[in-house]
Amino acid sequence: MTAPSFYRRPLPDSQIPFACAEGRLLFREALAAGTMEGYFAQAEQFHTQQEPAFCGLATLVVALNALAIDPGRMWKGPWRWYGEELLDCCAPLDEVKVKGITFDQFACLARCNGATASETRASEASIDAFRAAIESSVRAAEGEVLAIAYTRRVLGQTGDGHFSTIAGFHRARDLALVLDVARFKYPPHWAPVSMLFEAMQPHDPATGRSRGWITLRRGEHPPLAYRLSPQSSTWPQIARAFDGLGDQVRIAPSVDDALRVFFATLPPELRKLIEPHDAESPEHRGMVCALVDALRTTQLGVAVRRVLGRDDDVMTIVALLAPDRTFEGVPGFAQLRVDAALPAVVLAEVVRIREQLATMTCAARR
Repeated sequence: MTAPSFYRRPLPDSQIPFACAEGRLLFREALAAGTMEGYFAQAEQFHTQQEPAFCGLATLVVALNALAIDPGRMWKGPWRWYGEELLDCCAPLDEVKVKGITFDQFACLARCNGATASETRASEASIDAFRAAIESSVRAAEGEVLAIAYTRRVLGQTGDGHFSTIAGFHRARDLALVLDVARFKYPPHWAPVSMLFEAMQPHDPATGRSRGWITLRRGEHPPLAYRLSPQSSTWPQIARAFDGLGDQVRIAPSVDDALRVFFATLPPELRKLIEPHDAESPEHRGMVCALVDALRTTQLGVAVRRVLGRDDDVMTIVALLAPDRTFEGVPGFAQLRVDAALPAVVLAEVVRIREQLATMTCAARR
């Protein structure tokens, strides 16, 4: 028996299709009022999600390309460009195809790929704060994109959790333009701001917390040079491995002795924890070289070279990622890992990888 198929869905009466006569009138009025400036960069990059559960990835593709962030990696042929297949650092793509991504994973992915992400949970904010975030983004001709995570059910649409960007605001009628990346289902549409705010309030069953909005801007640091290995089956083991690492390390009498024990007892899951991203442009190769040089000049990098007899950037990063309790009590070790001991380029890399680790470990433990 043939499975049922669908060609689009009608929007509920509370939402106005962008391309209809009323939708175009709203566009012209909002443009005249200066609250469509953010539309143009997004319209250039508007993208249809490639899988039914890829709404978060597709929304981020729109945002990253609209912000003109160079991924430093090949997309297709000679072109460096963001596609959903490049967004694999905070959630394994095979899992995303089934479950999608959460609010936290979206923010993690944004930061890994060279954006700043300022998250606001709807349950912890007011509708006036949401309106202010919308107005800020739509008045910015470039450099800012607002993404929202919400449930379609409150809007009267079919389905549940979804991500989209906001590309315009009609102040007089309190309507926001939603660029829905599921274009096979719903067209871009104007929706009441109050309804969108309510649609972010219900708890996501995957996290037990409300969804919300994320303001994205181009960051001062490039996309990550290193990433966590996306081997989803190992994440529960990785969480346990990190939990139990410190028992033998903490009794070491010196930094060098602690590192020798740490590397000797490191389980396979943690040896394969970090892998480099391919840097496929001269600019990004230069940035990676600067990162590696800075990493090797840190006191921890020097100690790793002293203990192993060679530079090992991956193992240095793994030592920086280990929980504080791993080296607790080892004389002088804490000073090697504090933020103040790390050059800015190294700290930016490590902070983002730590966020990946926290995000993926929490997902594995749910």
